[in-house]
Amino acid sequence: MFCVIYRSARRDQTYLYVEKRDDFSRVPEALMQSFGQPQLAMILPLDGRKKLVGADLEKVKEALISQGYYLQLPPPQENLLKQHLADQGKE
Repeated sequence: MFCVIYRSARRDQTYLYVEKRDDFSRVPEALMQSFGQPQLAMILPLDGRKKLVGADLEKVKEALISQGYYLQLPPPQENLLKQHLADQGKE
């Protein structure tokens, strides 16, 4: 199984995985509008030889089969003040 990964033109660190190149037929229109013009990032086999950065391989495979796409969002921003206070024992 292969997947095609697109980078969002509007949202930093946001990626859309689909099964076939330039086939967004199963992606909801509202998501496509908020995602912006997809920019091809890579084509990748999902055979487990290469790790996905920021995404779980099995979840990606399952989403591609069940809904036809997988959306990878950026990790949540760290709250450095909260972390600092926790480290100081002043939570």
